[in-house]
Amino acid sequence: MKDLEDFLWGFSIISLALYFLRRLRKAISMASLSLTSPRSPSLPSPPPPLSWVNQFFLEKRKAPLMKDDSETTVLLHDQEGSISQESQRRDMKRKGSHYEEKIMQETMAYEAYQKGLHDKSSQKNSDVLIKKLGPDSLRIVKVSEGDHNKGATKLKKRPGKLVLPEYCPKVEFALVDRKLENKEFQVQGRDFFLASKKGRREVMEDGYGIMMDILGDAKQAFFAVIDGHGGRAAADYVAENLGKNIVKGLQNVGCKEDGQLEQAIRGGYLVTDREFLSQGVSSGACAASVLLKDGELHVANVGDCRVVLSRNGVADVLTMDHRVSREDERLRIENSGGFLHCRNGIWRVHGCLAVSRAIGDQHLKEWVISEPEIKKVPLTSDCQFLIMASDGLWDKVNEQEAVDVILRDKNSVESCKKLVDISFSRGNMDDITVMAINLQNFVTNGC
Repeated sequence: MKDLEDFLWGFSIISLALYFLRRLRKAISMASLSLTSPRSPSLPSPPPPLSWVNQFFLEKRKAPLMKDDSETTVLLHDQEGSISQESQRRDMKRKGSHYEEKIMQETMAYEAYQKGLHDKSSQKNSDVLIKKLGPDSLRIVKVSEGDHNKGATKLKKRPGKLVLPEYCPKVEFALVDRKLENKEFQVQGRDFFLASKKGRREVMEDGYGIMMDILGDAKQAFFAVIDGHGGRAAADYVAENLGKNIVKGLQNVGCKEDGQLEQAIRGGYLVTDREFLSQGVSSGACAASVLLKDGELHVANVGDCRVVLSRNGVADVLTMDHRVSREDERLRIENSGGFLHCRNGIWRVHGCLAVSRAIGDQHLKEWVISEPEIKKVPLTSDCQFLIMASDGLWDKVNEQEAVDVILRDKNSVESCKKLVDISFSRGNMDDITVMAINLQNFVTNGC
């Protein structure tokens, strides 16, 4: 029992000695912090020790402290929120050995700071840049040899601010630089009048073609109204080439050779379609044309442009629209392997095109053919005028109403413009082209 008591007394004495030794080591460490080296009166006083708040951010950022022969790195911090050395020392004692490492780090930072200040007068091997960055900020900066005029190299910095591009009005108003397209225009020619207006699309997709005095005959003429879709490439091509291709087929046709005349018109449509498709442009166009020759009226169409004849003030529709709603067109498409789909209340070929015949439309050419329907009408004294128009008119204005407007305004440009305005006032947003043709000068007694 006595041996046990001696062992406990000995253990207690050794523990107490170790305790005092550890306390003595802490006191020596704290005393070394308060020691400072002599300073020049002209140099600024060193910053006070880090507060426990700044020490917390120091540990989070883990900024490295480096020192070599060519460069000196200095740790800078704000002085706001700092506490006195005595208060911090008491706080260190309360927190225990956890802060011993932090004390040693601050001592090393202080020594680096002092070395930087003393080396500043020489400026031979390295430079030190001292900079205040704001409350609770921390930055490590260095100035290398020979960089006095170039500025500091930042080792660690806050993320740069977002740089926004300069305002460029050219981007916002890019369409201003593009040649503006006429939204509305009228044409008055010999024996015809025309009015056209662009709808909601960015470009005008309607077009027209006119050829007078064909083969030197004043009573032979060609008129066409074209309604493009998928761009105006097809409409422009048809307007320029359809009449020429038909006239080429007319050069060897006599006045009594009805079959050959019809074949020339059909061939003109097919050749125009084939030549346009060879360009590889994905566009299409509906067209309605009228050939006045030898006292006869030859009407042809693909798509939904329409031709209406006024006989003594009564409307006579000369064309039939090529739409999927027609039973014969629907059967033709289905029998050739195509299918129809209703979108937005309208039946369409493969769900995209509402017409069943057109020039172009290469992706649907197997089902959307370019062969026109042709009709011949003798010109008599009761034939007053023709109205040719794109579907932008006929979707909102019926045939008899259109004839009445032309009659009331005596077949003029103003009458065509009035029809355009009526259609738009009723909610039409499509492109619209209206042409009125006076037939009285083309009436003849025969060949």
